[in-house]
Amino acid sequence: MTELLATIVSFLAGATQGIGGNIALIGAGIAALAGLGAGIGMGIATGKAVEATARQPEAVGKIRTMLLLGLAFAETTAIYGVLVAILILFV
Repeated sequence: MTELLATIVSFLAGATQGIGGNIALIGAGIAALAGLGAGIGMGIATGKAVEATARQPEAVGKIRTMLLLGLAFAETTAIYGVLVAILILFV
C-alpha cells in the first residue's frame, strides 16, 4: 500500500511541474470534494425515500421515480467534480 501511494505521489509531482504545480494539486483536491457532497446527498435522499415508502406504501412508484431522478443529478455532480479534477491535473 505504501509503495502504491508513493508511486501515485511521484506521478502527480511529475505531472504538475512548473508554475503553480502545487496550486493545481490543491485545486484538484477541492474539485474532487464534489464527490463527498454528492455521496452525502445521495445518502440523505435514499433515507428520506425509505421513510416516505414506509409511510405511504401505495406511492412507492412515484417515490422511486423521483429518487432515481435525484440520484442521477447528484451522481452527475460527482462525475463533473472528478472530471474537473482530472482536467486541472493534466491540462
